[in-house]
Amino acid sequence: MIKQKLRLTLVLGLFFVFHFAQAQLTDLARLEYSLIPKSNSNDRYSRVRALFNYPTKIKAHNYLIVGAAYNLVLLRLEDNYPFDTTGLDRIHVIDLNIGYTFKWNDKWRFGVKVNPRIASTLTKDLTSDDYFMNGGLYFVSDRTKDLNIKRPYRLILGLTYNATTGLPFPLPFVSYYREINKNWSFNAGIPKSNLKYKFNSHNNLQAFIGLDGYMAHLQEPIVANGQNVNYISLSVLIGGFGYEYCFTKHLVAYMYTGYTLRLNNVLRNKNREEVFKLDDLDAFYLRTGLKFKI
Repeated sequence: MIKQKLRLTLVLGLFFVFHFAQAQLTDLARLEYSLIPKSNSNDRYSRVRALFNYPTKIKAHNYLIVGAAYNLVLLRLEDNYPFDTTGLDRIHVIDLNIGYTFKWNDKWRFGVKVNPRIASTLTKDLTSDDYFMNGGLYFVSDRTKDLNIKRPYRLILGLTYNATTGLPFPLPFVSYYREINKNWSFNAGIPKSNLKYKFNSHNNLQAFIGLDGYMAHLQEPIVANGQNVNYISLSVLIGGFGYEYCFTKHLVAYMYTGYTLRLNNVLRNKNREEVFKLDDLDAFYLRTGLKFKI
């Protein structure tokens, strides 16, 4: 039973190493709310997110993972803009997640995933511009349960491809987790790094820095600065503190709060070039939710 749980933990770890920032390495289900109010303004960005994932054992050390995620991005743009903002108030991001992993050798496990995505205002019928394809491949060495190691660790190396970045080639991925002692641990990598202190079995606190954001297609283009706007994107670098309360080993409530160290909310043309900057002023950040994990 313990070995089976360890294998499932690693499976979900492979599956979640790349997505929105979020260090969701063992999540089977999650419901969360995020908020970034615009500085010196009535504008604000908020997001409601739900996801689930289901791993299926194919044979001894092979697993197939199928899941989905839905993000509803709400933009409240109440400042005076030189164009109509009504078509920007709701952005939908829908992901289908398909992953497969198997044991490579005694020290490494290999995994691959594909992540078809719809990111759009969804005000008309879908077109090819509303679809994006993301994915990645990963090698994982998990020694977190090795009793012969004084300070257990987990290392993930891989390549990821994200169509929304605008870069036509894969990007390297590295994530390194290590336990310092029974109370302290850290995770260094992208999209999130943290330093965590565990008070007891129910409470832990962490300092973190991470990336978040999205890109979506506008099905009804608007005109700004004399150009058609076909896409909207948000990218943020966030730093702050997080608190988690574990009702049980698997059910966890959490809250992360901090400040954006870099914020860039931009309208883009069909070539994804910047047309109009909605916001670049750093602001308060809040993310809270409930998750069910292995």
